[in-house]
Amino acid sequence: MTIDRSGTPLVEMRDMVKSFGGIHAVDHVTVNLYPGEVVGILGHNGAGKSVLMKMLSGAIQRDAGEIIVKGQSAQINNPRDARRYRIETIYQYLALADNLDAAANLFLGRELVTPLGLVDDAQMEAETRKIMKRLNPNFRRYTAPVKALSGGQRQSVAIARAVYFNAEILIMDEPTAALGVEETRMVAELIDELKRQGIGIFLIDHDIHQVKALCDRASVMKNGQLVGTVDVHRATEDDLLGMIIAGKNPEHLAA
Repeated sequence: MTIDRSGTPLVEMRDMVKSFGGIHAVDHVTVNLYPGEVVGILGHNGAGKSVLMKMLSGAIQRDAGEIIVKGQSAQINNPRDARRYRIETIYQYLALADNLDAAANLFLGRELVTPLGLVDDAQMEAETRKIMKRLNPNFRRYTAPVKALSGGQRQSVAIARAVYFNAEILIMDEPTAALGVEETRMVAELIDELKRQGIGIFLIDHDIHQVKALCDRASVMKNGQLVGTVDVHRATEDDLLGMIIAGKNPEHLAA
């Protein structure tokens, strides 16, 4: 799939700054994301990638910088603000309620109710089946508690929850961490489907292989600063390693 970068980005983060005490966790970083694109935010632990994305998700307030969503300046001070701009986060630990089934998790805190004000379990399951058919047609375990699901199936539930509530921008935190080969393939297929639907994804990772496999561009951070943003299809693993470890920016690969 070819990404059209001639128009307005879904989201831009311009000159973002965040300090904790005397430590510059994010130091004047600029990244952007287009519809149907996956941008990897890559770097070692402590590089600043999670802090950068938490400013977009509203979990952390920025010290300076600007967030622009579809060409308009966005005021994001908390996760509720982020959701208003159709930004959803899928954390590595997924934030699912283990003892509840897929439908109960999908509508957790936003339950559908009958005219009598009772929780409408049948309607929630019907809606869950509809969204799952779109995202993961092989999903069958609708009545099982999510603790009984595989890692890939749990990711499906978390992604379905975000997409059902109209997310246009997804932040995914190491979505294939601790998954086996088959489950990793399932998550890759889910990401491809999200791209086809025009959803943009920031994917936080430190695994070069996964970024090469799943992303269109990679923005590499080191010590709170942006080393550079490259087209992953043109960059080699050695190029990315050099950016992560040595902070070398291969400017001929800039994207």
